Amino acid sequence: RSDARGTTAQLTPRELDVLALMAEGRSNAAVAHTLFISESAVAKHTAAIFTKLRIEPSADDNRRVLAVLAYLKR
Repeated sequence: RSDARGTTAQLTPRELDVLALMAEGRSNAAVAHTLFISESAVAKHTAAIFTKLRIEPSADDNRRVLAVLAYLKR
């Protein structure tokens, strides 16, 4: 596994909104409710966040936590 990650500077304003709510511990349903978007839109934004931050699926890592850590380091 590579530790080279993307940066939050690559994220759109909406992706940053989603990531900020993830950092507050919100579920996809809560993020959707707060941002007035569908849960499927949240899932698409989350997938884009993982892609842009180069966070690959892994049995050993929680991708949401890794994304939040990247957000907190910005």
